[in-house]
This record gives sequence, structure tokens and C-alpha cells, in this order.
Amino acid sequence: MIRIQEADFNVQDELDSFRKDCPKIGAICSFTGLVREFGDRTDLTGMFLEHYPGMTEKALQKIIDQAYKRWPINQVSVIHRVGKLNLSDQIVFVGVSSAHREASFAACEFIMDYLKVEAPFWKKELTASSETWVEEKSTDQQRAERWQDNPEP
Repeated sequence: MIRIQEADFNVQDELDSFRKDCPKIGAICSFTGLVREFGDRTDLTGMFLEHYPGMTEKALQKIIDQAYKRWPINQVSVIHRVGKLNLSDQIVFVGVSSAHREASFAACEFIMDYLKVEAPFWKKELTASSETWVEEKSTDQQRAERWQDNPEP
């Protein structure tokens, strides 16, 4: 399941949806990204995220499909918020369920690493006096590249 939305989400509701009617699940791993007060600058007041509707969902589905091919996982959920977000707001949720923890941990991390470099989102950092588009970070690219040579974390 992929959702791109402006509205906030409830992590507990998302985790509960994994457990519903699925007794074969032995593990659920999730990641929740938050707006923090520092980025490339130290005086952030928030951020603004944009995406390209249709293209973004297609890129996310491709990442999820790769995770299904690599690990025996049951269900994946990716929620990404767009629009204006304030400090401490939730930005992204990635949840993965499987029979065993190893697959859930690895697939959740893989999806988040690839989301950072392959999903078309544009992020602007906001301060009291400026707005600055954020460029791709080499560390994000390096995290994604490590999966190419070694499928395990």
C-alpha cells in the first residue's frame, strides 16, 4: 500500500492493520521519519515537500516490488506526506511484515534507503527568513548503493 498525502497518519493504526487477519506474521518492522530542527541549516522552522503525482507512486511501487523479490515479506506500507510540515511532524512511514524479523528489518531499511534516492520528492527547508531547496546527499546515495553489492544489511 502506498499513500502520498498532506494529512498526518497514526503509526499505531498502521501497525494494527498489519496484524489484522494475518496470523502468519511473526514480525513487523517500521520506520517513521520526523521533521527535525536541523538539516543543512541549524535554524529550521519546518519544511515543504512536493512530489510528482503518478510518477512518485510508480517509483515507490518499483522499490516495493524489489523488496518482495529479495525477501519473504508479507505486506508493505509506505506513507509519505507532502506540503508544509512543522518541527516534529511525521514525514514518512515504512512498515514491513514477515514471518521472521530478519526479512522485516532488511526490507524496511532497503525500502527507506531507496526511497531517499529514487522516489521523486522535492524538499525545501524553511527558516524564519528563508526557503532553500535541499539537494541529494551523497550519504543517501551510498546507503542505497550498498544494497547493490550485498543484498543483506
